[in-house]
Amino acid sequence: MYSGTTQIRVRYGETDQMGYLYYGFYALYYEVGRAELIRELGYTYRELEEMGIMMPVVELNAQYFRPALYDNLITVKTILKELPEGPKIKFHSELYNEQGELLNKGVTTLVFYDPKEKKKVEMPDELKHRLEKYFTKKTDE
Repeated sequence: MYSGTTQIRVRYGETDQMGYLYYGFYALYYEVGRAELIRELGYTYRELEEMGIMMPVVELNAQYFRPALYDNLITVKTILKELPEGPKIKFHSELYNEQGELLNKGVTTLVFYDPKEKKKVEMPDELKHRLEKYFTKKTDE
């Protein structure tokens, strides 16, 4: 498992009339978490794109438990629960308020995509090697 956290303050323009974070912005918060997790591995989305890899979202699922409110500092926890096999990668996201209460969780599935060839491809080897150490099972000797 590989995970990381980042924080985002709910801005006024992201809220509805009740002062709640508008539901559509949760996907944007997931994206911020994904981008930061990839950055922690030593990459940026831009660098992946320069390597010829795009990562479009192909599926998004979200569950809402309690609202994020205007001016709340939200902790976005992003988790890779399994080492990707094939062209798909699943990011699990959990959003917490300042009291540590779970507000929302979601799963975003992306694919590694070569825009020149117009087809799905495997995760770049260099990225896979950086992730493998977090998924290696330790055995008792």
